[in-house]
Amino acid sequence: MHRPTPIDEARHIRPRPNQLPRPIYVRMSDVPAGYSIGAHSHDWCQLIYASEGTMKVTTEAGIWIVPPQRAVWVPPHLEHAVSHATFTRARHIYIDRDAPVDLPDRCMVLDVSPLLRELIRAATEIPVEYDENGAEGRMMQVLLDQLRAPDQENLHLPAPKDFRLGKICDALLANPADDRTLDDWSQICGASSRTLARLFLRETGMPFRDWRQKLRLLYALERLANDRPVTEIALDLGYETPSAFIAMFRKVTGRTPGSYFR
Repeated sequence: MHRPTPIDEARHIRPRPNQLPRPIYVRMSDVPAGYSIGAHSHDWCQLIYASEGTMKVTTEAGIWIVPPQRAVWVPPHLEHAVSHATFTRARHIYIDRDAPVDLPDRCMVLDVSPLLRELIRAATEIPVEYDENGAEGRMMQVLLDQLRAPDQENLHLPAPKDFRLGKICDALLANPADDRTLDDWSQICGASSRTLARLFLRETGMPFRDWRQKLRLLYALERLANDRPVTEIALDLGYETPSAFIAMFRKVTGRTPGSYFR
């Protein structure tokens, strides 16, 4: 498999525009491991596609992990931060907010079909000021037609707003292997375990145990996408054996860790 030459700083082909010259504008970026962009927003919609590498997108609503060959949809005026654990070859598709796109007004990870992948590749090769009424404009319209919401959003971890839950979530994000129960956390957060459990369900839509399992799953997916060994991931997440981790992964995704990205 081709491995990109390591780089020390981001390389961008085409600048960030102050305004869109056409309804769709495409930028290309190669960014190094550890590169991040702090919270910011755009006046337009954005689709970020990674042909290589993995991205993490963070908003007030939670975290999205974007593995290779997936894309993340970011609506206009939504503050978001982006980080890259490894070298990433990204394509940024800026789309006029009035363009006919059938996607909701919230962040989500999209599947990228072979057709959409080739349309994105072709879009990087046409002039910035393409003929909207010609073949290039029609191709861009087909690209928009291929943007579809997924049946399930498995790559999103919702973020609670309650400050007591924030303490728990920040600790788990720093150490997903942390196995403390809500009884343990109640001593730290100043609320009973029953109150914390009720808040978790209300603010994230899932019980605490499921939220923590989802966090561990996303942690695992990010590292699997970057070719980390299953044994290493299992131990990092606090599992006693790789088989216990594989059993959890298969129960949640229906696939083994080794086959997920094939």
